[in-house]
Amino acid sequence: MLLAITFPFAGCVTGASTTPEGSPHLSAKQCSDLAALKNNGASTPERNQSELAALRKAGYDPSRFDPHYPKNLQAAQHQVDRWYQAECPQARHN
Repeated sequence: MLLAITFPFAGCVTGASTTPEGSPHLSAKQCSDLAALKNNGASTPERNQSELAALRKAGYDPSRFDPHYPKNLQAAQHQVDRWYQAECPQARHN
């Protein structure tokens, strides 16, 4: 499971990604950053921002009140993990 980025306020999963059908949801940098975080690499601001961007693509919005937190954050994390497993070459080596 991805490392959770915690905020003093809740997030919200609002819908599906806006990525066109058939194109990857995660960039090469996001794949690399997520792999580093999964393998206990140093947590850096850049890696955290990369993970947050992936979570936002999955519908997570940390700026909105969410009465279903942490369930919606966990749903976004699971979606990003599915994308990671399907799209990132690093996933094949874990």
